[in-house]
Amino acid sequence: MSLKQELLNKINDKSAVVGVVGAGYVGLPLAVEMAEAGLTTIALDLNAEKIAMLNRGESYIEDIPQSRIAPLIQSGKLCGTTSYDDLRQADAISICVPTPLSKNRDPDMSFINQATTSIQQIAKAGMLVTLESTTYPGTTLEVMLPRLTEGGLKVGEEIFIAFSPERIDPGNKTYSVRNTPKVVGGVTPDCTEVACAFYKHAVNNLVPVSSPTTAEMSKLLENTFRAVNIGLANEVALMCDKLGIDVWEVINAASTKPFGFMPFYPGPGLGGHCIPIDPHYLSWKLKTVNYTARFIELASEINTSMPLYVVNKVTDALNEDGKAVRGSRIVVLGVAYKPDVNDVRESPAIDIIEILRQKGANVVYNDPHVPTLRFDGEAPMSHTDYSTQLLADADCVVILTNHSHYDWAEIFAHSKVVVDTRHVMQTYPADARVVTL
Repeated sequence: MSLKQELLNKINDKSAVVGVVGAGYVGLPLAVEMAEAGLTTIALDLNAEKIAMLNRGESYIEDIPQSRIAPLIQSGKLCGTTSYDDLRQADAISICVPTPLSKNRDPDMSFINQATTSIQQIAKAGMLVTLESTTYPGTTLEVMLPRLTEGGLKVGEEIFIAFSPERIDPGNKTYSVRNTPKVVGGVTPDCTEVACAFYKHAVNNLVPVSSPTTAEMSKLLENTFRAVNIGLANEVALMCDKLGIDVWEVINAASTKPFGFMPFYPGPGLGGHCIPIDPHYLSWKLKTVNYTARFIELASEINTSMPLYVVNKVTDALNEDGKAVRGSRIVVLGVAYKPDVNDVRESPAIDIIEILRQKGANVVYNDPHVPTLRFDGEAPMSHTDYSTQLLADADCVVILTNHSHYDWAEIFAHSKVVVDTRHVMQTYPADARVVTL
C-alpha cells in the first residue's frame, strides 16, 4: 500500500493525529472543528499563557466559547503544547501563524520560516503539511517545499504539501470554519487530494485549485478587492466633504441599483490582520518582477490617511464649539477594528488616539471588549467604564467602533459634540453636535 493511501485511510477513519501550529484567531477554530469531528488534535502555540488556558478548557478567542473547548479537553481529543516534539506523532499539520509586515512594510516571514524549519526537523514519510497563513504567491513552492523535502522526502509520494488560505472573519455569527468554502491547492494532484480529504472533516465545501500559487493569489485577490473598494469609498467621502454632500446618502442612493454596484463604506481607516496587510504581500512580490501594483499602492495611501482625516474632523468640531484640541477631554468609543470583537490588530483607533494625544488632548477610551490598549514604548492604556457622566464630561465623543451594546440615542442625548465615523447617528437631527465623515 502506498504512503498516500495509508495516510488517506488514517484521515478517512479519523485515526490520524492532527497538529495545528498557531492557536490564535485562525488556528484555534480549526483545531476545535477537527477535534469535534473526532480527530485527535494538538494545538501548538509558543505563547505559554494561551496553552495553559487551553489545557484548562478555557477560551481566549471570543468566537470559540468555553462550552466547545472544555469537553474536547476533557475527552482528550484536543490538547495544547508549546513544543514541536509533541507534533512528532502528527500525521497532518496545518500552519496558522501570523504574517505581519515589517517596519518597512515588507512581508515579515519570520513566523512561517520558524514554523517550517521546526516542522522540517520532525517531518516524516506519510505526513501532510498545509499552510493557511496569508502570504505572497510562491511561498509554498519557494519556501516550504525546498525545506520539507531537503531530507529526501519526495513530494506527492512521501510528503504531501498544500496551501489552503484561512477565511476567518472574527465576530461573524453567520460564517465560520465549517460553512465557509475552503480553497485548496496542492503541490501535486495527490497533495491536493490528501489535503481535501483532511479538510473535509472541518469544512463542508472544498474548492480545489491547480496549484498552491493559485490558492495564494486567490486569497490576496479577496482581500485586495476589499482594500481597494474601501479605499474608493474613503476617497468618495473626501470628495463629498469638499463638495458639501453627504457621502452616506450618495452610497445609499447608488445602492438602489439592482445590478452593477456593490456598496462599500468609508470609515476611520482599515483594521484587522488581513485587509490592511495582505495586499502589501502582493505588492511586494510584484516588485520582485518589476511591476508596480498601482491600485494597491493608491488604496493604501488613501486608507492610511483616514486616521488623520478623523483627527482633523475632531479639531474642526472642537473649533466650532470654541475649544482647542490641546487640553480638551476626548472620549473614544470603541477601539477594536470591527464591532463586537476584541481584536485591535492594525486598528485605526490606535493611530487616532496617538495623534490626538500628541496634539495635547486628554484622551480616554471605552471598549469593554478591550480592557487595555498598548502603544509602542508606553505603559498600557486602560479602558474607562461607560456612563452618561463620562459622555457629559467630554468635550468631544468620537465613535470609532459601532459595538452593538452602545445606546446611540443615549450617547446623542448626553454628548456635547460627537464625531461619528460609523454613520450610527443618521437617525438623529443633523446639527453642529454631530459631525460625520
